[in-house]
Amino acid sequence: MAVFPWHSRGRNYKAEFASCRLEAVPLEFGDYHPLKPITVTESKTKKVSRKGSTSSTSSSSSSSMVDPLSSVLDGTDPLSMFAATADPAAPDSSRKRRDRDENSIVGSDFEPWASKRGEILARYTTTEKLSINLFMGSEKGKATATSAMSEKVRTRLEELDDFEEGSQKELLNLTQQDYVNRIEELNQSLKDAWASDQKVKALKIVIQCSKLLSDTSVIQFYPSKFVLITDILDTFGKLVYERIFSMCVDNRSVLPDHFSPENVNDTAKETCLNWFFKIASIRELIPRFYVEASILKCNKFLSKTGISECLPRLTCMIRGIGDPLVSVYARAYLCRVGMEVAPHLKESLNKNFFDFLLTFKQIHGDTVQNQLVVQGVELPSYLPLYSPAMDWIFQCISYHAPEALLTEMMERCKKLGNNALLLNSVMSAFRAEFIATRSMDFIGMIKECDESGFPKHLLFRSLGLNLALADPPEGDRLQILNEAWKVITKLKNPQDYVNCAEVWVEYTCKHFTKREVNTVLADVIKHMTPDRAFEDSYPQLQSIIKKVIAHFHDFSVLFSVEKFLPFLDMFQKESVRVDVCKCIMEVFIKHQQEPTKDPVILNALLHVCKTMHDSVNALTLEDEKRMLAYLINGFIKMSVNRLAMETRKVMKGNHSRKTAAFVRACVAYCFITIPSLVGIFTRLNLYLHSGQVALANQCLSQADAFFKAAISLIPEVPKTINIDGKMRPSESFLLEFLCNFFSTLLIVPDHPEHGVLFLVRELLNVIQDYTWEDNSDDKIRIYTCVLHLLSAMSQETYLYHIDKVDSNDSLYGGDTKFLAENNKLCETVMAQILEHLKTLAKDEALKRQSSLGLSFFNSILAHGDLRNNRLNQLSVNLWHLAQRHGCADTRTMVKTLEYIKKRSKHPDMGHLTELALRLPLQTRT
Repeated sequence: MAVFPWHSRGRNYKAEFASCRLEAVPLEFGDYHPLKPITVTESKTKKVSRKGSTSSTSSSSSSSMVDPLSSVLDGTDPLSMFAATADPAAPDSSRKRRDRDENSIVGSDFEPWASKRGEILARYTTTEKLSINLFMGSEKGKATATSAMSEKVRTRLEELDDFEEGSQKELLNLTQQDYVNRIEELNQSLKDAWASDQKVKALKIVIQCSKLLSDTSVIQFYPSKFVLITDILDTFGKLVYERIFSMCVDNRSVLPDHFSPENVNDTAKETCLNWFFKIASIRELIPRFYVEASILKCNKFLSKTGISECLPRLTCMIRGIGDPLVSVYARAYLCRVGMEVAPHLKESLNKNFFDFLLTFKQIHGDTVQNQLVVQGVELPSYLPLYSPAMDWIFQCISYHAPEALLTEMMERCKKLGNNALLLNSVMSAFRAEFIATRSMDFIGMIKECDESGFPKHLLFRSLGLNLALADPPEGDRLQILNEAWKVITKLKNPQDYVNCAEVWVEYTCKHFTKREVNTVLADVIKHMTPDRAFEDSYPQLQSIIKKVIAHFHDFSVLFSVEKFLPFLDMFQKESVRVDVCKCIMEVFIKHQQEPTKDPVILNALLHVCKTMHDSVNALTLEDEKRMLAYLINGFIKMSVNRLAMETRKVMKGNHSRKTAAFVRACVAYCFITIPSLVGIFTRLNLYLHSGQVALANQCLSQADAFFKAAISLIPEVPKTINIDGKMRPSESFLLEFLCNFFSTLLIVPDHPEHGVLFLVRELLNVIQDYTWEDNSDDKIRIYTCVLHLLSAMSQETYLYHIDKVDSNDSLYGGDTKFLAENNKLCETVMAQILEHLKTLAKDEALKRQSSLGLSFFNSILAHGDLRNNRLNQLSVNLWHLAQRHGCADTRTMVKTLEYIKKRSKHPDMGHLTELALRLPLQTRT
């Protein structure tokens, strides 16, 4: 391609700004305004006759104050509107809606069992030896196959009898981990047996596991055992249900999710009945109850009322379980499956609970007491074993329950002598708002509790957890704190004390001043310092700090709390101390809006930053280093660059001898500090930012030094950089940096000793020598940006300036030699762009050629003087190039041509009329 000369278009920026402004239209009162309430008028003029629907000619309007977007949709989202247009007379639509409503009672606000199991397994452990019975199998009773159904059933019953009569092996002296491994093996064996169509073997495994729930020989481990065994039961229940559900599928139809027994074929029903008959033949109560409960959902295949009939019967079966601990966990499992398959049958769940209350006194009976003596377990260690089951039962019956139910529960607790265990479960289950409004009533009940089995401080902890979520009556708040702290401060065991204090600190922070918070922190220090008790309670102490700083965002108030800094001194383990420092700095960066000059805050936070900095060593991970660097840099808001700009602001741009020296010192500090930073783009951006600061403070030679340093650093940019732990290509980041750099170079005056446009030339040389990615057009995009910069530099008056800095428009005053040098650079850049376009004349690169050609055309249109014939001809050539191979963006080209025609009507733009005639739009063939 031939070399084309460049002629920049003269720009009148003020006139362009004026022409681009939106037209101001006077708005009369009462006219449309976007914040006014929207009036929606719906008119129906056509009657539609349709079964199950009514229609009429009507109009309605609404002018209530609502959100404009929701008003347009009449309060519904688009998807709901589409759903509402479905034919209401469609088969089974009403029944499906009813079933969906019934089964969607349990929402996301109901905490699922899965979220509790991990905590139970971690809390209820043992070092005692455990035993387990493993099914070994036997040849006894394995009759040959027969076609008679009665013979087949008899064979399977004999196999179950064989299992119950002793075809099993007892493993003794197992550690807790061995026991868990064996249970996991049984779970896998169940899945393998099922997969290999050994259904009877699978049932035997489930029966064997259920029997383990009658064993309380290692009673401290029972809650964890319950979790492990019921996992197997859940697996079994799911396998049976899915098996029967799959039998309802034939070539014609698929059983819907919300089906009725009428949709179930006879084969599936018979199989389902067979499972219930097999389970009914189990002799022992506990395995029979658990296995039937695990497949409770399968009743849906047989009868609409099957589940509602089974729940009361299973509830009555639990009455036959003599051990109260085993009994309460059986009730918890029934609540679990009940809430999963029939959450609307709350009456059965309530009956289950009231049955439990009637037998609650068994806990203090002779049988239980003798069992505890044999196992050497104290009552305070035994009663908490009930908590997981009772908390779950209470959660189920209290879910979306009215406040009246809490009143009833409180009355029943009083009748049972304010049993602490029961009272604790009530406070753990019901809504925090209900508990908070009755705080003083609960405190009165707690005072009257017998403390021998369940300590009162645990009750105060449960009450405090509710008060962290909901506010009690304002007049009761101080009395509540006094009553609670009166009990907490008397605790001798540091662990018991800090567990309660951790909860009540949040209540204190929410409702009281720094005076009360200081008193609480002082009390915590008093209890946790002797014998270095704080070393065993770092998690709770960290929680206390997080709660305090979460409520005291004003650090001048926070550090005026006398005991806050002494409290921090208790964190003497380095890793914990660093975590605490990170929490403090995160809150400071997030909430401290204005720079602070308070020496106490600055000194304390500087110490916090030093602690984080000194924790870094050779083994510190890169992610951790980045996090610490972010926090430390966030604190140093009053950095040297900020100090320099603040000084400029104070002096209103007119530096004195002293402030000028101070600013130069700040700039020099930045220049020698930036090379020590690790991230290359951090250095590049800081060089650019610091150069801008130097320029704003009339430090011209220093600004030149920063810009030269940035240019010399560009060749070191690697092909990929680490972003959030992932390696990403760096070219897009380099392109963004260079575009920002060009914007700054517009106002940088030339150095008198280095010639015209020295920095631009240096930058172009670096860009030319940089090794760009193959198949990348970023280099040409950068050259296009350089062309824009040079066009802006050729104007008589630049688009923007820095106060008290003479840019090249003032220095050269439109000198012809300067303009000639500028145009030469433009021609060099254009030659590079055109040469690159020529290399893209290949099949796989034609689309890129079209896109770049149109982009270059738009650049010439915006910045070039198209009255020049050669430049005008180049633009026409680029227009044709963009369309040559059918790869053009037709929509963009149409809009571009419309813009040219519109611009041609403006004064001094008549030459664009002829250009528009030379720009045809080709259709794709």
